[in-house]
Amino acid sequence: MTLPAGTRRLFAHFARSRPDLSEDEPLIVERLLEDGDGADLRWLTSALSEPQLAAWFEERAARRLSVRSAAFWGMVLDRPPARRAPTREQLWPL
Repeated sequence: MTLPAGTRRLFAHFARSRPDLSEDEPLIVERLLEDGDGADLRWLTSALSEPQLAAWFEERAARRLSVRSAAFWGMVLDRPPARRAPTREQLWPL
């Protein structure tokens, strides 16, 4: 499933001319959850079901979304906040 023309603005750097949801799902979901507008998110939720988005969130959100976006989408999808790996300062406090 190819992206709508308006959504492609978020993928200007993409190597191929048209990102495709079936091939590039992790990147597309990440970009749309992080930077997408209402039209982008309507397209995403029509292309993927809520359980599919929730599964993506649980598997990838901690590494692929900002803290703020992860907290927001965790509430929307009714999932616990994504766990982040500890920072260097947390591992080696001085």
